[in-house]
Amino acid sequence: MTEQDRIGVALNGVRKSYGALQVVHGIDLTIRDGDFVVFVGPSGCGKSTLLRMIAGLEEVTDGEIAIKGRDVTDLDPSERGIAMVFQSYALYPHMSVRDNLGFGLKMARTDRAETERRVGQAAEILKIDHLLDRRPGQLSGGQRQRVAIGRAIVRKPDVFLFDEPLSNLDAELRVSMRVEIARLHRDLGNTMIYVTHDQTEAMTLADQIVILRDGRIEQTGTPRDVYENPVNTFVAGFIGSPRMNLLDAEWRGAGRVRLADSEIGACLHAHQAGERIVVGMRPEHIRIVAGGPDAVKATVEFTEYLGGTRYVYCKLGDAQNVVVELREGDDIPSGSTVWLTVPPDRRRYFDSSGARIG
Repeated sequence: MTEQDRIGVALNGVRKSYGALQVVHGIDLTIRDGDFVVFVGPSGCGKSTLLRMIAGLEEVTDGEIAIKGRDVTDLDPSERGIAMVFQSYALYPHMSVRDNLGFGLKMARTDRAETERRVGQAAEILKIDHLLDRRPGQLSGGQRQRVAIGRAIVRKPDVFLFDEPLSNLDAELRVSMRVEIARLHRDLGNTMIYVTHDQTEAMTLADQIVILRDGRIEQTGTPRDVYENPVNTFVAGFIGSPRMNLLDAEWRGAGRVRLADSEIGACLHAHQAGERIVVGMRPEHIRIVAGGPDAVKATVEFTEYLGGTRYVYCKLGDAQNVVVELREGDDIPSGSTVWLTVPPDRRRYFDSSGARIG
């Protein structure tokens, strides 16, 4: 198999404008065949617009889209080899589950025996075979979403597209459906592109995450890559719950950084003394210690107790807020003075523009 054969979806210089307003700015992206890729970002970042252009539901203003090596930029959705699952289930209320699953095949004039075979296979995969004679109004939200996914499966597409499919479900159902979708990808092996604003969904489902802001890609990588090595403060603050602590500091030179009322060591080069920088610290990497040369003094404001995990909210001497994640130890009363430290290899440094410098 050549490298070209391993490409599931390729976007080359894809742009989208509505009149004078440009909302997607020259996206270049290659998705390997069989990968689960998640587009994630805040509302208005262009992730759903990008997905709809891949689906053929939005016209591409400029650039090219290829699926399995075939230019589909100007093709109708039905000719692209894709199947899409929407946020709304979009089921026909007067039809049974069986008829909803097979409706697309019926419209494509697929042989009746083949339609029944595919419907039965999809129902078995999704464990809804006992619901085939019910109507959508008799189903729970999770069951309806399974039917919507099943309707995509029966088409045997090259690429599955998911547009925030779990947004209408409650928290418990979202967790169970995430597991179902991950299992589905493992079993089917198709390329899947999934849009969400929920970074937890992105982290748990993706082989590759594409983080978007204002119609541009900020970073692409594995969940671990983007979590541990964010390229800028936007990614650092968006990925992770709670978010990374991003603290204003000053580069003092000679391997030292001034943070609040303390100085800590830092391995940075080619920066001038007095330069403003940002120090990034993940809550789970911060340790409470007795003091020391690399520790920063803070005051505990309150603690959020979540069973096996506690989030301790602190304030530094310059009024910056810090969240510390603890999994063991005694409770710390509000108002207590503590000293915080982070191993040097767990710190991340950014310049005043937000770009990663160390």
